[in-house]
Amino acid sequence: MKKIIAAIVLCFAVQCVAQDAQKKTEPVTLKSLLLTQLKETHNQKNWFVSGKEAMAGITPEQTAWTDGKNHSVGQLVRHIVFWNANFLSKLQGDNKPAPSDNNETFKYDPKQWDSLVQQFDKDMTKLEEIVGSADDASLQKMAPTVARVAMHNAYHIGEIVMVRKEQGSWNPETGVK
Repeated sequence: MKKIIAAIVLCFAVQCVAQDAQKKTEPVTLKSLLLTQLKETHNQKNWFVSGKEAMAGITPEQTAWTDGKNHSVGQLVRHIVFWNANFLSKLQGDNKPAPSDNNETFKYDPKQWDSLVQQFDKDMTKLEEIVGSADDASLQKMAPTVARVAMHNAYHIGEIVMVRKEQGSWNPETGVK
């Protein structure tokens, strides 16, 4: 099932990048596709809000708010940062083990907010640099996981926006028009 979902999302992403590439008259490559996915979940708004927009304009206190059923903005960002850093470390040759309980990746203290936002930016920039400088053989190996990182980020960014809307801290002018 996961492979089917990943294939559907990847096909959709290829079509989106292909449409953008047609405008630029540049051929779509695996590298350009992966970089587009990473940048659009990092700091380039296109079809959906990027992580940068989703995390902007909210106080540390607001990031801890929850409706009692769903994760808070801070918990979601903490989770994204954890898994981005985990994948980044693997790309750099350090195989950190995954936690035995994924709930550990959602542990959050509002005092962490500013450092988490900075870490998200730093790790995403580093991932983009690694993909941008990778040769074709390396890209082939890392592509499935890079695509999953982008999908994972996009999924949780959508949750962040929904939590902020429910909370009343979302500025609709920030959204995609």
